[in-house]
Amino acid sequence: MYLPQAIIRTKRDGQALSEQEIQHFVHGLVSGQFNDAQVGSMAMAIFQQGMVTDEIVNLTREMMQSGDVLSWPELDGPVVDKHSTGGVGDKVSFMLAAIVASCGAYVPMISGRGLGHTGGTSDKLESIKGFNVQPSISEFQRITKSLGMAIISQTDNLAPADKRLYGIRDVTATVESIPLITASILSKKLAAGLDALVMDVKVGNGAMMKNLPDAVALAQSIVNVANGAGVKTQAIITDMNQVLGASAGNALEMKETVDYLTGKQREPRLHQVTCQLASAMLINSKIAENHQQAMGKIESVLQSGQAAELFNQMIAELGGPSDFIENPWDAMSRANVITDVIAPANGYISAMQTYDIGMSIVGMKGGRTANGQQIDHSVGYDRILPIGTLVNKGDVIARVHASDNDSAGAAKHAYMTAVDISEQAPEAQTLIYQTVS
Repeated sequence: MYLPQAIIRTKRDGQALSEQEIQHFVHGLVSGQFNDAQVGSMAMAIFQQGMVTDEIVNLTREMMQSGDVLSWPELDGPVVDKHSTGGVGDKVSFMLAAIVASCGAYVPMISGRGLGHTGGTSDKLESIKGFNVQPSISEFQRITKSLGMAIISQTDNLAPADKRLYGIRDVTATVESIPLITASILSKKLAAGLDALVMDVKVGNGAMMKNLPDAVALAQSIVNVANGAGVKTQAIITDMNQVLGASAGNALEMKETVDYLTGKQREPRLHQVTCQLASAMLINSKIAENHQQAMGKIESVLQSGQAAELFNQMIAELGGPSDFIENPWDAMSRANVITDVIAPANGYISAMQTYDIGMSIVGMKGGRTANGQQIDHSVGYDRILPIGTLVNKGDVIARVHASDNDSAGAAKHAYMTAVDISEQAPEAQTLIYQTVS
């Protein structure tokens, strides 16, 4: 008989948990046999003492098997997905799923909501009137099979053990634990029945991992555990010391996605990260032999409009309009107040406090301070100029979208405070740090 307090004591004292102890813990998460205090204690013990790879593999596998596990026996191509550890302006999932599915893979993407300063893929999709982020699993499988892609929100039956553990980690200061982050991400992703996974591990002042050693440690943990669980996985460490792309905020990021897919605007950093991840997905799922061949396929489906058309079909299949790519603003709300952020002096944009920009969107009600809150999808920033841009006093460096004049004023002030303008040109920014496989 494994008592909760005995399992907690084992980990508290720095010993490795057996497969059976981990099984009992995960079962207790779902059944309630571990109460909230015991789950919090267990999370803190793991946070303090860490876990070896075998423990994390067992925890991930048990959490994955705590609910529905999908399989795709009838598909005629590889099943592949990508996951990002989150940042500000990170709308890569949308382009990526459309590009990779257009190249012949299947992309069943189960996404999260925003928490803290980071935006959530599901919230961004809910900017679109009528879009249903929680279809039935059978509907999700049907759309993935017919189109090659579907992006939905985590369902209650997918890794329910993770759902409970995550909620308790969030209020017990144990979110940053690498074993717990690894098991949380992978239990959901592996439940989707993947053949291959590519991780985008963000690093910088707008990411969960603020420095490169921590980002590498997380990337290595995820790669080791996912490969240990039988899914070919690679992690790419990318920069989050500035907003990714030219917009941040739910509807504004959907508009930038449309502009990207149709070729109207492809912000260079956003394009580079998207191509790097798409190439890795195509190579790992054996659709391309090397980066050069992958890039040829990526450019072909973007140029022909195939990726844009596929994205449009997915929006329509999940309840959105059938002409989203042509008329995105017909299906989304615009903010009441739109105002420019003006450069206060001549010089170069030399730094950006990305976390603060993310939190200012939360302050405009574009994100949540607690689970379950309603959000305003229309607010945020667009026309964001990247680090390294030379500006003159009076130039527009970004544009605020807000619900009223007061919050627009506060957001404008927050943005100006978060951006540095200096006489010296900054050093070239690293965008892609390294690949871990």
